[in-house]
Amino acid sequence: MIEVYAFATPNSVKVPIALEELGLPYDLKAVNVRKGEQKEAAFAALNPNGKVPVLVDDGFVLTESAAILVHLAEKTGKLLPSDGTARARVFEQLFFHASALSPAFGNAGFFKRSSPEPQPIAEARFTTEAERILGLLDRRLAGQAFMAGDAFTIADIAHFGWLWRRQFPGLTLDGRPQLSRWYETVAERPAVQRAISRVEALAELQRPAA
Repeated sequence: MIEVYAFATPNSVKVPIALEELGLPYDLKAVNVRKGEQKEAAFAALNPNGKVPVLVDDGFVLTESAAILVHLAEKTGKLLPSDGTARARVFEQLFFHASALSPAFGNAGFFKRSSPEPQPIAEARFTTEAERILGLLDRRLAGQAFMAGDAFTIADIAHFGWLWRRQFPGLTLDGRPQLSRWYETVAERPAVQRAISRVEALAELQRPAA
């Protein structure tokens, strides 16, 4: 049985989405990042970097959400084209996500919500960059159904994670019709809905009793 250590975070949700899409059974284990459980010794033994998600597949431990998505796609032969050009487009989006979208969204959210002191310059810098990236994606989707072409792939799963949690950096899809269309298409997939329900349940289970 595949084990996934995760919480209701933008990066965590990607792994259950992929597993649900691929029809692979898995055990979802909560790591409450709000309480700092990702820093505890037991979890650090799995990921010394202290971040979720972590995948354990028959004793093989893998961190970094994009690497996990690639592993699962290659394991099953699904959600990642075998053709060189189409495959390269998926990796292009995965690398763009890791180098541009995820840092911009995460830092915009941090400086808006979590910074110990107001940092207006940093907040503006990352928010502006995140807005620019949303515009790039909207224009990209004007000529194709999904992020890497006309087929749903792990590139869509990667981007969906942060767009699902876009409220954290205070972003919207307003005025971006192609991106809104894509988001609704992905959000309506049954596998995506099942995965979101499971990761949201992790946070609910961790809430203190009233």
